Amino acid sequence: MAPIVTSRSSSLSAARSSAVRSVRSARGVARSSRSSPRVSAATTIAPASTELATQCINAIRFLAIDGVEKANSGHPGLPMGCAPMSFILWDEVMKFNPKNPDWFNRDRFVLSAGHGSMLIYSMLHLTGYDSVAKEDLMSFRQLDSKTPGHPENFMTAGCEVTTGPLGQGICNAVGLALAEAHLAARFNKPGCEVVDHYTYCIMGDGCNMEGVSGEAASLAGHWGLGKLIVFYDDNKISIDGHTDISFTEDVSARYAAYGWHTQHVEDGNTDLEGIRKAIEEAKKVTDKPSLIKVSTIIGYGSPNKADSHDVHGAALGPDEVAATRANLNWNYSEFEVPEEVSGQMDKSEKGAALEAEWEATLAKYEKEFPEDAKVFKQLISRELPAGWEKCLPTYTSEDKGIATRLHSQTMLNALCEVLPGFIGGSADLAPSNMTLMKAHGDFQKDSPAERNLRFGVREHGMGAICNGIALHNSGLIPYCATFFIFTDYMRGAMRVAALSEAGVIHVMTHDSIGLGEDGPTHQPIEHLASFRCMPNMLVFRPCDGNETAGAYKVAVERRNMPSTLALSRQGMPNMDTTSIAGVEKGAYVVYGVAAGESCDVILIGTGSEVEMCVDAAKELEGEGKKVRVVSMPCVELFEEQSADYKKSVIDPSVSAIVSCEAASSFGWGAYSNAHVGIDGFGASAPAPALYKKFGITVEAVVAAAKSL
Repeated sequence: MAPIVTSRSSSLSAARSSAVRSVRSARGVARSSRSSPRVSAATTIAPASTELATQCINAIRFLAIDGVEKANSGHPGLPMGCAPMSFILWDEVMKFNPKNPDWFNRDRFVLSAGHGSMLIYSMLHLTGYDSVAKEDLMSFRQLDSKTPGHPENFMTAGCEVTTGPLGQGICNAVGLALAEAHLAARFNKPGCEVVDHYTYCIMGDGCNMEGVSGEAASLAGHWGLGKLIVFYDDNKISIDGHTDISFTEDVSARYAAYGWHTQHVEDGNTDLEGIRKAIEEAKKVTDKPSLIKVSTIIGYGSPNKADSHDVHGAALGPDEVAATRANLNWNYSEFEVPEEVSGQMDKSEKGAALEAEWEATLAKYEKEFPEDAKVFKQLISRELPAGWEKCLPTYTSEDKGIATRLHSQTMLNALCEVLPGFIGGSADLAPSNMTLMKAHGDFQKDSPAERNLRFGVREHGMGAICNGIALHNSGLIPYCATFFIFTDYMRGAMRVAALSEAGVIHVMTHDSIGLGEDGPTHQPIEHLASFRCMPNMLVFRPCDGNETAGAYKVAVERRNMPSTLALSRQGMPNMDTTSIAGVEKGAYVVYGVAAGESCDVILIGTGSEVEMCVDAAKELEGEGKKVRVVSMPCVELFEEQSADYKKSVIDPSVSAIVSCEAASSFGWGAYSNAHVGIDGFGASAPAPALYKKFGITVEAVVAAAKSL
């Protein structure tokens, strides 16, 4: 399908050259005709006059220029080029309340091209957000600033997600749009729509080059996320230079093939009416996400650096700033905003009216649909239902021992009955990960109220989409699943989850060489250690049903901290001494000498190796040794405990402390004096043969203890 083209008669190349040469062209903005106002009284606005629009757009540009200049660091070119589309979007289209950034029914905005962060900071400042004052703009990229080098949701109110790694932002936007579509399908009633907002995103060439954006865009088209509108800043510049050295594909054709509605605004520098009309057309298409390719000049208005990589990632410099001010006829000092610009762009009054209008709708909803309203309000409060944890089962040694991935299935299906926000799925491995919620169907284009997500073989996109779902901040609790080894494909998204405090639950099965015959390409070795190194990530490796229940309890409770559950393929027995409470401590005694009492040997195990440690302890006890076995399902939770508790469980004065885990020894030196594990790659064979080949046996644990 050919893209729809919205353009002026002049060619883009002519617009580029005239912008660099001519002050008149640099100041030109919109045609005089205007789009129709929105129906709601609260949202009806009069578009700015041509002259005032010019002032507003240039205010955006120069706040970005001045912020980067003062920091002598940053990316001024993108904000200068994207100012016109951003002005139309924030001034005329988006609904939000700057005095209440967390208002539920606000439109969401994602700057996927996060290096241009001064663009979003300028927009937040101009539209009335208290989170970005003039002083914050002046401290761009400085220590403890609310305006860090890339947008961070936990630092700056109004930044919905954390962006910077290119491509992930648009994936987050897909997750935000999915959350809206799902909640709208579940709760909206005719004439009473309590969920009704759009997700807007600006991405650049770099985002489109990164493969992860293609994963999420493909899913967005498949799901028909009609309230997702993405602006592609087509400025044809990257750090290396003009993009034609490496990137010549037809991006619009690719997105059309994904199932997106596509348009092209050929002159994004001056054609404000073209931008308006493109947004209007995008909103008319309700069954497809929309891509609006907006061709711009990076660094627009800079006489000597526009349309070059020189303006991409460095300050303009004093001389070029002065020249740009003259070129754009900007007769204001650094960080100065004309009064008429502030009056036009401040959306405090409009935002309060929008929120009040929504509150009235919600009150009507509560009156007419009280049961649905109760669930909806509980969800968006982000509070967990009272007593939810009682759904988690417990086990004794009389219960059949099974793989922890099967216990995980039990937990997921119990939780989805008591947590209305529980939603998730697998990267084409649901029958192996055991992640289907049996009481629910699949979220699809024609069934968006369902809760099983089918991500296909798209691990990285899956992780980043789930980050967006979590950061929608509507009470949805996303989980995603694959084999533990394939966290290699989604590590980038998992790291951003940890950084941005997104409480995604990562369900990772086939946790060790114990998966067997698939061989070393599928057998994780260093993965547990690497995720334990990641800040703000909880890593669980449960040894039975009780510990799996405990892992889920903590993972659900920690809404500002992602979790990774490493689950086994092979079965293991349930123990009478394991418990949810023990998991909450991170490590605890499951056999032998009690905590705090003197002993000769401490054996520390995780997952399937806890049983091995118990068997080794029994052998050592037969030789007269006093032995304590510690299960350590979560190192991070153990480190949260008091020094006295930690010493009572793992006393460093004991000389014979052995850890056993079918994984890398890296990191275990902090707790043990010897480790039984594997520091090389595995092999293809049945699990028992592999454990014997690589020396992960009861005999090896006993020998290690004796050697100490």
